[in-house]
Amino acid sequence: MKHVLIVEDIAETRAWLSDIAARAFPEAAISGADSVRAAQRLLERPLDLALIDLGLPDGSGLDVLRQLRAKSSAAICVVTTVMGDDASVVAALSAGADGYLLKENAEAVLIHQLGQLSHGLPALSPAIARRIMDHFRHTGPAAEPTAHLTERESEVLSLIARGLRNGEVAQIMGIAETTVAGYIKIIYRKLGIGSRAEAAWHATRMGLQNR
Repeated sequence: MKHVLIVEDIAETRAWLSDIAARAFPEAAISGADSVRAAQRLLERPLDLALIDLGLPDGSGLDVLRQLRAKSSAAICVVTTVMGDDASVVAALSAGADGYLLKENAEAVLIHQLGQLSHGLPALSPAIARRIMDHFRHTGPAAEPTAHLTERESEVLSLIARGLRNGEVAQIMGIAETTVAGYIKIIYRKLGIGSRAEAAWHATRMGLQNR
């Protein structure tokens, strides 16, 4: 991670998260924003990772997340919040979050979870990971999802689950980046998911991550 953005309105917490990000990614250049508007002004800059608080003075961090996704940004977006309720988690994942970290976790846990991003793993607080597992255990499709994905779609899913960006997937598969984006939309629709964190979970369940 070379460029990290911290979107957090409380100065002390922003500094704390910046320190955690610096310890997880020592070579990264870290910038901060205290509102949706301030974050929007920084979205045109190179960005590899965004840590986004949900409750901001002029709106929701989800607005920043959606803007990044609408721009087809390859930036990894991780929600960092105190809100661990189901509605907030589902809203963040549906908006395209690649991870969900609770500020109540110890610094060592947060650093470890962020470090996993470099290995293609989603950054999820343990309590959130358990909640997602429970959700899919009780509401996931009864039939094996692989029955609904084509070979090409399964290949794309296995690659994005390893943390590869659309451009990298396109290069490996020898197809256009726009085609990769189209495959991802189809995969999300077929599996009923809305984020790469959920995609990684399904890929593991389907035995695709080591393909």
